[in-house]
Amino acid sequence: MDDEADAAAVAFCRRLRPRLVGTLSLISGDPGTAEELSQEALARAWSNWSRLRELEEPAAAAWVFRTATNLASSWLRRLAAERRAVARLAGRSIGGARGEPDLADTLAVRRQVATLPRRQRTALVLRYYADLPVSQVAAVMGCSPGTVKSLTSKAVHALRLGMALGIGEEVRDGA
Repeated sequence: MDDEADAAAVAFCRRLRPRLVGTLSLISGDPGTAEELSQEALARAWSNWSRLRELEEPAAAAWVFRTATNLASSWLRRLAAERRAVARLAGRSIGGARGEPDLADTLAVRRQVATLPRRQRTALVLRYYADLPVSQVAAVMGCSPGTVKSLTSKAVHALRLGMALGIGEEVRDGA
C-alpha cells in the first residue's frame, strides 16, 4: 500500500473499531474476546484494503461487521463444544449464566440478550448497538431485510417479556 492508502485504512479502522468492539462484546458476552475478534476482523480488512477502499464506507463497514460476526459465530461454536466436552469429562450438565462483574442493570441486560437465539441476538446487536441500518444488517447476516426486521422484532419482544418476568439465567443458542 502507498502512504495515502495506509492513512485511509488507518482512519477507517479507527472510526470502526469502537462500534465493532462494542458489538462483539454484546454478541460474545466477553469484552476481552471482543477485542481479539475486532482486531482479527480489522486485520483482515487491512489485508483486503485494496478491494475495500473501492467500496463506499457503509459497504466496507458492512464487510468488516460480517467478517467479525462470522468470527464471533466460530468462537461461540468452539466455546460451546469446549463446554460440552468439559461437562462430559466432569460427568455433569451445563447450566448457569455467563457474564463479567459489572453494574447490576448492565448484567441483567447482557444476561437477557444472551438468552436470545444467536440470529436474533446478532440482528439486535447489529441493528441497535452497532447502529447499522436494516439493509446493512441484512448484508452482514446474509439474509433479507424482512428477515432482519422479523428477527429484531422477536428479539425485542423476548427481551421485554424476559425483563418483566426476570428470566435470563440460561444461555440458548438456537435459531
